[in-house]
Amino acid sequence: MIDTSTYTPKGDKRNSEFFVEYLPKVYERRAASGLDQVVGRMAGVLVQVEHGDAVAYLAELAAMGPYRLVDSRLTETHRVFLLQSQPDFPRLVVTEPLSPSYEDEVTRWNELYPLSRAKPNARYIGEIYRADSVAAVREALEPQNIRFVYEGDQANDLYCREHLTFTFLSDFTYNRVGYVDVDLDDLDDLGLGERFTLSSEEQGKIDAAAALQAEHGVAGLVLGLDHMATRILAGEREDAILEYLTMVPYYFWGAYNISEMNSSTNVTRHPDVPDDKMSPARVFTANNTPSFVNSFEDLPMPTEDFVRNFGRRMHHMAYAVTDGHVVDEKNVDFVVRQLGEMGTPFLAKVVGECKDEPNLKQIFSKASPYSVLITEYIERCHGYEGFFTRDNVAALTAAAGEDERYDHGHVFD
Repeated sequence: MIDTSTYTPKGDKRNSEFFVEYLPKVYERRAASGLDQVVGRMAGVLVQVEHGDAVAYLAELAAMGPYRLVDSRLTETHRVFLLQSQPDFPRLVVTEPLSPSYEDEVTRWNELYPLSRAKPNARYIGEIYRADSVAAVREALEPQNIRFVYEGDQANDLYCREHLTFTFLSDFTYNRVGYVDVDLDDLDDLGLGERFTLSSEEQGKIDAAAALQAEHGVAGLVLGLDHMATRILAGEREDAILEYLTMVPYYFWGAYNISEMNSSTNVTRHPDVPDDKMSPARVFTANNTPSFVNSFEDLPMPTEDFVRNFGRRMHHMAYAVTDGHVVDEKNVDFVVRQLGEMGTPFLAKVVGECKDEPNLKQIFSKASPYSVLITEYIERCHGYEGFFTRDNVAALTAAAGEDERYDHGHVFD
């Protein structure tokens, strides 16, 4: 258990006096409001895909990771799919609009940015946290100027139900935070419409992907979600972190400068879980300088370019790979080689070394054509407790930046 009143954040990223002043105030108000007692671990994450892409995305997930479909429901506007990895780890909820003309605020945000327009409804929506009472959560947070969705506010009524509530899109991350006060596995209690069954052809695509993963020996090596990383603008880093810590019982673990990429990596974690995969870390990445100032220095800025090209949004979801070897090959190297043979494209080679001391090995896939999310695979060797090394993050950020460039006129960013 972390004592936020005495904990000293890790890292070399210098925070402003504003952040240093308000971080303990956020912790104190959160405790006083009762939020820490009402809200628990992460129950799930929510991803929306474009109309017609859900089955292909579920097959991609079955090939690349541990999530498997366990239930499907039909609402007035969406098909809703519930996926599970291990019982103690958060669920993955995938939604797909029923109509190709479906539009809500996600659509409108995506259409503002040049590289997200092709999939205007595809987006990581946000995390869902377990709560004793969604009404108690609203009662605690609304006086703190956190806005919640109410009936009639949104086209998708998933965001406002008796036992499931979501905040408005954050002005800093364009993500939501959700809270659920019944078992997320019980879609009947959530009132998420009637159960439906995929066609034999649709189910066959998902089953074939899972069988291919097992055939290549990947099944069982890729565990649950390790962390999710949002990219935001340089000037909004501290605001985004403090806002998130206002809404969930996490703490600011620390922040590190990645000078080679002119950015910082900022990590928030749950203070009371024996395994981070039970409530994965939330990471915020931002440029050290905004683009218009950086033009004086001409430093790399793939993080800010991503935001300018795709908008503030989730950049990647990371899966933990169990530490060990397959014959004489590290598990993550084996997993990546096998996924490559199955057709999964990656941005670069695995970075990092795992020899005799604790360390990390990591890699990014190319972004999914369905969710627009990169998948990271990360193996912590010899009990390594951190989330990255500077060298690893620099290499991964550079590789992603090359793949996320926008060509307009004679400018490439």
